[in-house]
Amino acid sequence: MDDRLEATVTTAFDPIDLAGIRLRNRIAMAPMTRSRAYGPGLSPTESTAAYYAQRASAGLIVTEGIQPSPGGQGYPDTPGLHSAEQVAAWRRVTAAVHAAGGRIFAQLMHTGRIGHPSLLPDGLYPVGPSAVPARGSVYTADGPKPFVVPQELGEDDIWQAVEDHAAAARNAMAAGFDGVEVHGANGYLVHQFLAPNANIRVDHWGGDDRRRTRFAVEVVRAVAAAIGPERTGLRISPGKALGDIDEPDPGPTYLALLRGLEPVGPAYLHLVESPDRALTRELRERFRGVFVLNPRVEGGHAGPEQLSLVEEGTADVLAFGALFLANPDLPRRLRRGGPYNPPERATYYGGDDRGYTDYPALPEDGEDAAAPDAQRPAPAVRTG
Repeated sequence: MDDRLEATVTTAFDPIDLAGIRLRNRIAMAPMTRSRAYGPGLSPTESTAAYYAQRASAGLIVTEGIQPSPGGQGYPDTPGLHSAEQVAAWRRVTAAVHAAGGRIFAQLMHTGRIGHPSLLPDGLYPVGPSAVPARGSVYTADGPKPFVVPQELGEDDIWQAVEDHAAAARNAMAAGFDGVEVHGANGYLVHQFLAPNANIRVDHWGGDDRRRTRFAVEVVRAVAAAIGPERTGLRISPGKALGDIDEPDPGPTYLALLRGLEPVGPAYLHLVESPDRALTRELRERFRGVFVLNPRVEGGHAGPEQLSLVEEGTADVLAFGALFLANPDLPRRLRRGGPYNPPERATYYGGDDRGYTDYPALPEDGEDAAAPDAQRPAPAVRTG
C-alpha cells in the first residue's frame, strides 16, 4: 500500500493568517470608490455601514479610497479620515462589519494631481511630485473639468504628506479598523512618484528607479511605525495606464520598491495585475508577506474562473471588485457556482441606496435571487 500522504491543495475558501489576523477565506472585497460620503464633513453614513456589513463574509474588506487629508480628495463625495466626526462615523461602519464577523482595512488614497481645485476646500490645489498635468478630465459638480497643472511638492510638503498618511492610519485604528492599505496604484499620488512620466524630479525623490520608490517606502514606513507593520498593506499597479501613467518598463522600479520595503515588512502586498503575468509571479516570489491579487481579465472583471490562482499558488488571496459590488454574499455564490447579480454600472458613483445596499443575497434555500434590472453602460468602477 502506498503510504504517501496526498498533498493538500489550498483553495480560496480556506482560512489564512494575515500577520496574526485570521481571515475566514481568501476572497477579498477590492476597494471601490462609490462617492456616497453624505455624512457631516465627508463622512460615511448608515447606508455605508449597511453596505460593508452586507459583504462581511469576505475574508477581508478593503474600503473605498479614503483621503488622509483635505487636500487628498480627487472626486466628489469621497470620505476622509482626518477629522473627529469622520472617525466617529467610520466607527459605526467597522462595528457593523465586526458584528457580522468580518475584517476590514481602510484604504488611504491621496489622489495627487488627479482632481480639480473646485473639489478642494480652503483654496487648496492639486499637488504632484512634478508640475506635470495628467491628460483627461475629472467629474465635478459643474460637470467634467480638465486636470490642472499640479503644484510640485517641496521637501516640507512631501514630509507633511507622509505624516498625513500616518495620522490617518492612527485615526483608522481609533475608528476600529483592523488595518490600513496604502493606495500606491491607479495613478494617484504614491503611483505618481513611482512613474517616470509623472515624476521628473532629479533630487532624492526622483531620477532613477530607486529614488522614485522613496516616497512610497516612506509612506508605508510611517504608517507601519504608527500602527504596526502587521496592520499595514500596500496596493500597487505596475504598468497600468490609469491616471495618465506611463511605465514602459515597470519591473526594475517595483523590484526596487520591494527591496526598500523589506526592512518595514508590511503584512500584505495587493497587486492590480498588468498583462505581464511573469512580473506578477516575480513580485509574488520576492514579497515575504501575504500576496493579494486583483487578477487581470481581458475585456472584463475577475470572476469564478480566477479561483484556481490560489490553488496553483499564484496568489494567497484574490480580490474581487465589480462582482463583489453586485453580490454581497460573493464567497457563498463562488462556492455554489453562482448565480451572480450583474452590476448596475449607472449606479456606481453617487446616488441613493439603489445599486448600493439593494443587491439581493441568495435565499437560504438556495433558490436564485432576483437580480436588479440592467442599466445603461458607464465607465468601469474606479478602484480605490
